[in-house]
Amino acid sequence: MRCLAGASSALDFSSPSLLSSYRIRRRQLGGIGRRLVMNSVSSQARSRDSGGYDDGVVTEEEWRRWGAVSPLPAAVKQIVNDLKVLELKVDAQIEFGGNGGKLQGAFGAYEDKKHRATYEALDDPEKKFCFFSARQVACRLLGSRGYLCQKCWLAMEDCMCSNIKPCGLWKRIRFWLYMHPRDFLRQNNTGKLLWQVFGVRSASLCIFGIAEDEEIMWDEFKRAGKSHVRCLYPNQNSELTLSVENAFGDSTSENPGSSMGDEDSTLHFILLDGTWNNSAAMLKRLKDHAKTVWGDEDLPCISLTTGASAMHKLRPQPSWDRTCTAAAAIGLLSELSLLPQLSSYGLDKQADAVEEALVVLLDSLTGRRLRMGRSITRKVRNTINIC
Repeated sequence: MRCLAGASSALDFSSPSLLSSYRIRRRQLGGIGRRLVMNSVSSQARSRDSGGYDDGVVTEEEWRRWGAVSPLPAAVKQIVNDLKVLELKVDAQIEFGGNGGKLQGAFGAYEDKKHRATYEALDDPEKKFCFFSARQVACRLLGSRGYLCQKCWLAMEDCMCSNIKPCGLWKRIRFWLYMHPRDFLRQNNTGKLLWQVFGVRSASLCIFGIAEDEEIMWDEFKRAGKSHVRCLYPNQNSELTLSVENAFGDSTSENPGSSMGDEDSTLHFILLDGTWNNSAAMLKRLKDHAKTVWGDEDLPCISLTTGASAMHKLRPQPSWDRTCTAAAAIGLLSELSLLPQLSSYGLDKQADAVEEALVVLLDSLTGRRLRMGRSITRKVRNTINIC
């Protein structure tokens, strides 16, 4: 699954006329529409000491502070470097803002043409996909510097870290947050709560399409074996999708739930952390890799019986029976705690700890919206139930 690390290096700034026309356009646009200006003196002074930031580069320390367990991905590092080279070439600061915190202004328009040309020049779908993921992550890293808290991913003024209570997760369970790059560093993302509560070794981030992350995750799956890997996916019509009781309630030796107290029987749960539209592609990638590792793509899935999440109040979902990532983890731990062979491991208390963190996040996001004069009512979507 190794991706092209230098995919974004094909940036050509050799045309004097192109740079000249860009600089003229930049002067015309001035500072209109700016929200965040990267590497400003004030933001550097505020955040360098506490955030592990370094001018012009993303360090290993900074990368890990955002919740990662992998080394700094080579493709992400390359794209960050290319953006900084572009910044020097066109004599303009990297700016983010607007809806989604995208690259803004003339710099954004100039870079957009460049990265689209680089993308189209790649001849392999896998390389295109990895380039897309790495660019999403790189831009979000740069755009969030000095603005978001590196632990809770909320704006500094809304930081909720002091209200989160850590809790140990039972050592025979490990969560994997398989996160779409467009959900990385989103303030209303709930998957981040799991490693805030349980720690990054019990709830680990794996970004969809980032080779280093996916390799670490699959190395753990290979060691554990297919019988100890489960994906939470609410496709109740699939023959391979089981309820928690059906998957682990049997006390036979063939059932992984019967041996979860053993020293080497950690059960790995994959949580798809992205929009419902993206989850199908994420599941397909998991199945494709399962086929290369185990010879078939039958990745066992689990469907929960939990209801709507509290986050429905703020964040639209395709239907009311859908739930957020943190709520899925809460539901799983709660249902596992009801199984006789697992009832003594405090899984219900661990579910409560995540639920408390989810309430803290909801309160923080609600307070921010009220302060900004935005609605706190969930939008109604005219969509069908896609279960």
